[in-house]
Amino acid sequence: MKELAGQVAKKIELAAELLMQAKHPVVLTGAGISTPSGIPDFRSEGTGLWAKSEAMEVASLSSFRYKPLRFYNWFRPLANKIINATPNTAHVALAELENAGHLDAVITQNIDVLHQKAGSKNVIEMHGTLRTLSCTQCFHQFESALFLKSFVEDKTVPYCPDCNAILKPDVILFGEQLPQKEWLKAQSSARNCDLMLVIGSSLEVLPVAGLPMQTLDRGGHLIILNQTPTYLDVRADIIFTQDAATLLPALSKQVLTSGY
Repeated sequence: MKELAGQVAKKIELAAELLMQAKHPVVLTGAGISTPSGIPDFRSEGTGLWAKSEAMEVASLSSFRYKPLRFYNWFRPLANKIINATPNTAHVALAELENAGHLDAVITQNIDVLHQKAGSKNVIEMHGTLRTLSCTQCFHQFESALFLKSFVEDKTVPYCPDCNAILKPDVILFGEQLPQKEWLKAQSSARNCDLMLVIGSSLEVLPVAGLPMQTLDRGGHLIILNQTPTYLDVRADIIFTQDAATLLPALSKQVLTSGY
């Protein structure tokens, strides 16, 4: 164990050095950064959302259009976890690095808004956000805080106060296009950064999974922190398999106390 701890500590030092040398470092986060906050991921065997229901069918755009109440019935337990979740030490560590000038942006596949709650400012939300809901008929947008508490506690499905049509969370469902503005920002960040740190993502969901390749193709460095292998492990400078909530604070401390 001491030898393993020493190896990890050495890799943290190397990762911190790469991060301090980078002029435009960017982070890409997936569900694995939020599981310590009690939000389930999608693919972990036995515990992921896909293991518990036919989520790929229920959480599709076509299913929402024709059976929105079925979607909301499936979505309610997840929404409950998200609105009651608080940022963990991994989110806080990234916010500290950004505020200290060691991160340009956080590209996230998550919809939980935990990066913003932790203090990150430049967050690119690739799969939408649960922060707002939009009307399916008049397209007015509303803060989700106005509706989600009663939805979670009383099963009150949110309807538009203006036209009474059903509201849809502003999250990207299967069969729905990524938000174009966010996608363009993410591509620009990936192409212009000289270091990408991937955290808690299996890199299986396209097109976001291809962003690190854009960094690598332009000579940038890649650090991966994920508890399962990814297709880019062979290209990464450093690979961590530890829990993000434990490792990222150590990495942040190494960078912030270096005096660099």
